[in-house]
Amino acid sequence: MATTIEAPARPTRPARRRRSRRVWRNTAVGWSFLLPNFIGFAVLTLAPVLVLFYLAFTDWNVFGVARWTGMANFRRLIHDQSFWTALENTLYYTALHIPLTLGAALGLALLLNRRLRGVAFFRTVAFFPYITSIVAAAQVWNMLFSPQYGPIDAVLRPLGIAHPPGWTVSTTWSMPAVILVGTWREMGYYMLIFLAGLQTIPAQLYEAARVDGANAWQRFRAVTVPSLRPTTFFVTVMLTIGSFKVFDLILLLTNGGPGQSTLVLSQYIYQTGFQENHFGYASAISVVLFVLCFVATIVQFHVNKRRSV
Repeated sequence: MATTIEAPARPTRPARRRRSRRVWRNTAVGWSFLLPNFIGFAVLTLAPVLVLFYLAFTDWNVFGVARWTGMANFRRLIHDQSFWTALENTLYYTALHIPLTLGAALGLALLLNRRLRGVAFFRTVAFFPYITSIVAAAQVWNMLFSPQYGPIDAVLRPLGIAHPPGWTVSTTWSMPAVILVGTWREMGYYMLIFLAGLQTIPAQLYEAARVDGANAWQRFRAVTVPSLRPTTFFVTVMLTIGSFKVFDLILLLTNGGPGQSTLVLSQYIYQTGFQENHFGYASAISVVLFVLCFVATIVQFHVNKRRSV
């Protein structure tokens, strides 16, 4: 006996209309959440960036109309020694600040990811420099680094260092001093990110490694480091962008000095644009800084993708 399969009943027109209204309502709710962010991004970020790229090819000093000059600003960069000094100092700061902050943040996270008495207090203490006023922190560090009255050199002299570093008043030690303060200020913030990553690693992985006879260092290399790869990648990207854009810390600690030993690109952009009123040339330097951040980020994405394969 043959069986017949009845075709499913097609939805009626009122049912289709109700479903269509529900889809439109859900779409409208979704856009109501997304549009404010898109509008803010377009007005506060995208539009200024587009204007920046236009001004980079002009000569403009705020007053009057911007005069189109083509590649003149970029040709001027090639012969600008201050620009090359600022670029070298920016790369110097970035090359040392990233690994130091990354290592200090990861070390703190590993240390404070334990069930210790008062661990919440120590986490707060480690994070506190990040939320402290940068102006107050810079003033305190300038007093600590003082060659005549600072406690740092006062401790170094009894240890046998007759001529301790001049720190922020020395062309040799000013950038290491800035890097030290930058690491101290930011390691607590990235420590929290590493803590979040550490707490997502399943405890069973460590138990299995212990059963296999792995010691603490082997567990760190075989379990912790691979599991933290996404977190480490995010922290590295954020550190790279932040290091290229460092401004307030150097402005308050050394103001680019002594001489130009701590002059970085962001400060040179500020000096050229807001102090000398050469906004076209400052925009050209900003484009170079934008390209540096963009290229560094793309390279890091490519390297992370290859390691994840």
